[in-house]
Amino acid sequence: MIDKKVSLTVVVGGFFGDEGKGKAVSYLGLMDKPGICVRTGSINAGHTVNYNGKSWKLRILPSCFVNESTRLMVAPGALLKIDVLLKEIEETGSRDRVWVDINTGVIEDRHVENERSNEYLMKTIGSTGQGVGAAMVDRILRVLKTAKDFPELKGFITDVSGEVNEELDRGGKVIIEGTQGTFLSLYHGTYPFVTSRDTTAAGVISEVGVSPRLVSDIILVFKAYVTRVGAGELPGELSADEVIARGWVERGTVTGRPRRAAPFSIDLARRAVMLNRPTQIAITKFDALFPSARGKRKWVDLPVEARKWVEEISEALRVPVTLIGTGEDSMDMIDMRREVVGP
Repeated sequence: MIDKKVSLTVVVGGFFGDEGKGKAVSYLGLMDKPGICVRTGSINAGHTVNYNGKSWKLRILPSCFVNESTRLMVAPGALLKIDVLLKEIEETGSRDRVWVDINTGVIEDRHVENERSNEYLMKTIGSTGQGVGAAMVDRILRVLKTAKDFPELKGFITDVSGEVNEELDRGGKVIIEGTQGTFLSLYHGTYPFVTSRDTTAAGVISEVGVSPRLVSDIILVFKAYVTRVGAGELPGELSADEVIARGWVERGTVTGRPRRAAPFSIDLARRAVMLNRPTQIAITKFDALFPSARGKRKWVDLPVEARKWVEEISEALRVPVTLIGTGEDSMDMIDMRREVVGP
C-alpha cells in the first residue's frame, strides 16, 4: 500500500504535436524537481528545450534533463536509435543519470531504409522516415531487438517500470513525458494520417508500466494556435501567406518540414479533453498570439485581452489553465498551479 501522497504527472499533447511539451516538461523539471522523468514515444518526435541561452532538440531523452538531480529514463514501450541516444547524452552531459529499460525497442538502419523506400508512407501519409513504423511492425511480430540485445547499451539498462513504481511508493515525484499529440494517436487520431502508437494519456502511461490509479495530474498541452506537419486534415487551415502574416511560420523539429497552421480550435480541444481527462491545461506560444505577453511571468502582468482569452478557454473546456508559456526559455512561464489547484 502507498501511504504517502503520490506525485505522478503525465504531460501529453492536445493537438497534432508541436505543442511545446518540451518547454512544459523542462519547466516542471526545474520547478518540481522530480526524482525521475520518463520519455515515451520515439525519434520521430522532437522536443525543443531552450534554457539559459542554450537550445537542445531532443528525440529520445526526457526534457527534464535541465534539472541535474533528475534521473532520466526511456520507457519500455518506447523506441530508440542508438546513435541518436548517445549523441543526446553527450550534448546534455547526462551520461551518469540516463537509463533505458531492458525492453525498450531499438530502431536499426534497415528499419529506416524500409520506411523510406515505401512510397505510400513517404508521399501519401507523410511519414518522417525515421524507421519508427517499420520497427513497430517488427515489435508486433515479436522479432524486434530490444536494448538487452546491444552491448553498447549494457551500461544503461535498468527496470524502468520497477524504478518508477518504487519512486512513487516512497513518496517521490515522477514526470512522464508523452510525445506527439492526441490527434496523431493510432487509435484516436485522424487515421490513416497518424503515428504508430497511442499518444493519449492512457497510451503514454501504458508505455511506462504504471497503473492509472497512481496518476495525480494529467497536463494537456495546447499551443495558442494549431500546427501540423505532413498530410491529414487541419480544421481552419490558413494559407501560407496568412501564416506568414501572423508570424506563425514554423518547421518540424525532426524533419525541418514547414508546419501548416490554423487558429486555436475549441472543438479539437474539447475532444482532446474528453480523450485525456486532464486535471490541468498548459498553453504555449502565448506570445505569438499576444506579443505584449512576451517574457511575462506573472498573471497580473498580462494585458486584459490576453487574460480574457485564457479565462474563456478554461471555461469552455472546464479545465483550469495553470501554465502559460510566454517565451522560448523554459522559465518564461506563468505558473498558476498554486492559485488555481492548490499546494
